Amino acid sequence: MVVEVIDVPWAGVPVWIRWHKRRWICREHTCQIATFTEQNHSVCAPRACLGVRVIRWAIRQLRFEGATIAGLARQLATTWNTVWSPIKLCLQAASDDPARFAGVRVLGVDEHVWHHVSEFPIEDGGCGPKQLTGMVDLTPDPDTGRPQARLLDLVPGRSGKTYSDWLEERGEDFKDGVEVATLDPFHGYNNAIDDQLEDAVAVLDAFHVVKLGTQAVDEDRRRVQQEIHGHRGRKNDPLYGIRTILRCGQEKLTDRQRARLDRAIAADQRHDEILVAWLCAQKLRSAYRAKSPAQGRRIADDLIRSLPTCPIPESKRLGKTLKQWRDAFLAYFDTGRPNNGGTEAINELHQRVARGSRNRDHYRPRMLLIGGGLTHPHLR
Repeated sequence: MVVEVIDVPWAGVPVWIRWHKRRWICREHTCQIATFTEQNHSVCAPRACLGVRVIRWAIRQLRFEGATIAGLARQLATTWNTVWSPIKLCLQAASDDPARFAGVRVLGVDEHVWHHVSEFPIEDGGCGPKQLTGMVDLTPDPDTGRPQARLLDLVPGRSGKTYSDWLEERGEDFKDGVEVATLDPFHGYNNAIDDQLEDAVAVLDAFHVVKLGTQAVDEDRRRVQQEIHGHRGRKNDPLYGIRTILRCGQEKLTDRQRARLDRAIAADQRHDEILVAWLCAQKLRSAYRAKSPAQGRRIADDLIRSLPTCPIPESKRLGKTLKQWRDAFLAYFDTGRPNNGGTEAINELHQRVARGSRNRDHYRPRMLLIGGGLTHPHLR
């Protein structure tokens, strides 16, 4: 028998292997199988159209080169389903391996939007929830000491129950190994950590805390703009002209930008509160830029005590939020300064790889592959 198996393309030209397979016939009447053909699993799986080598090549193209299934199908001169079916089996086998969850000591969590179509249930032909909750391994590398973000899983929905159910499925061995759990200021995830990770320390992500401070300054600027002028910012309004400067770090301002800021604040006495709110946000930012964790913790403690009594409503609200999250906020300075940056990086990866995907069963294994969450002989 002559069987054609798709192989790795050469110089942009599709390649097929012609395998002359031998067929045997058993003359014994007691044998349950009368005829059978030659098998070689190093070439291809039984009844497969794609060879083992091309499957390994296609998986590497997906992981490292940003390829799409449709693009691979064009290079191999075959159909989308022919390419995806064996790849999906490999990725599914790797995702079902419980060993990939071993050794997680720092766990990050965040949500992202993976589609923007109407939110209908999957059983009704829809894509399900628009948001997925992603769990990321942020354990530092033993050689470099830097966290290597590795996507562990994607589950539909954004709620404390979604995160709690996933942790419950991992079992006690996994939960006992988690020492630090990073998160953004969302009480649902925090409740799940309190319920399922009793021995882990919840740490509020530095990026989101600084973002809250910048947001308070922006809201204060808009409110003052409305109170003084009765309309939103316009081109020649002093406050509108410094809106981007107020979002910058104090140490990054040039002399020209600093002069523009001073002129805008001096233009009206009522602008002084914006300067105060900006300085509060800069002090919050300085806590994370402190030379030592002890110094940063002192700055953070001072903000928790002073901001809730600030006469500026936006800064006062920021202070109440920090006070409410006090333990998770200060834990950053007591646990080696972990952060959720790797999780945010994985989220950016989601947005680039989604490519309009509408099927979560296809989207999830591809993201686990590209996010480094799978271990399999074909994935090395």
